[in-house]
Amino acid sequence: MANEARPCPCDLGDKLEYGGQGEEVQVEHLRAYVSKPGSSTDKAVIVIQDIYGWQLPNTRYMADMLASSGYIAICPDFFVGKEPWDPSKDWSTFQEWLQDRSATNINREADAVLGFLKERCGARRIAVVGFCWGGIATHHLILHYPELKAGVSVYGIIRDSEDRYSLRSPTLFLFAENDQVIPLDQVSTLEKKLQEHCTVDFKVKVFAGQTHGFVHRKREDINPNDRPFIEEARRDMLNWLNKYI
Repeated sequence: MANEARPCPCDLGDKLEYGGQGEEVQVEHLRAYVSKPGSSTDKAVIVIQDIYGWQLPNTRYMADMLASSGYIAICPDFFVGKEPWDPSKDWSTFQEWLQDRSATNINREADAVLGFLKERCGARRIAVVGFCWGGIATHHLILHYPELKAGVSVYGIIRDSEDRYSLRSPTLFLFAENDQVIPLDQVSTLEKKLQEHCTVDFKVKVFAGQTHGFVHRKREDINPNDRPFIEEARRDMLNWLNKYI
């Protein structure tokens, strides 16, 4: 995604050839991909898509990774049937495409997913993880849903507004040093504002030399120099979830 002052689209990166280990289900008015661990658990993570949609294999890979770590992982279609962004489209139309896909207008979908996790999956401890567009959505949900026990926002939006810093649950923010759409000065502002206004645990971490999308849109096998950073960021995500849920 991008910073609020100059929002613009981001490159797809390395699309995985990955089929997924979970299943697609209907959750009230939206579809979702659900991946479950091998043993019963009451811990769940909502995985929120980027602009390329809930069916992107990369995002499903992340959901399966969380499931293999002991969490029920659900990746809902927060676009609710609307087409995801296609990188072959004219980038100049991106803002028009985004108008009816607001990452902060997802409460109805969040309510449906939380109900499904509690009633159908027996989840009692729930967290949220989001990438790019989903990083914005994660930030939004952590501000409004105290029942979410933790959040991980990965290269999401930066907004210079005081009401964006009163987090309700511990949140980890991951960024890339060479992100062309999220300047480092805005990351510094985010951390400063959180220090001033946030009363729960948080962490802002920047990965040296990395670019937007590195956590879930770079393949380790064809980016050997980036692999340590990709793996570190994923470990950070899992450690944060393990600590709080």
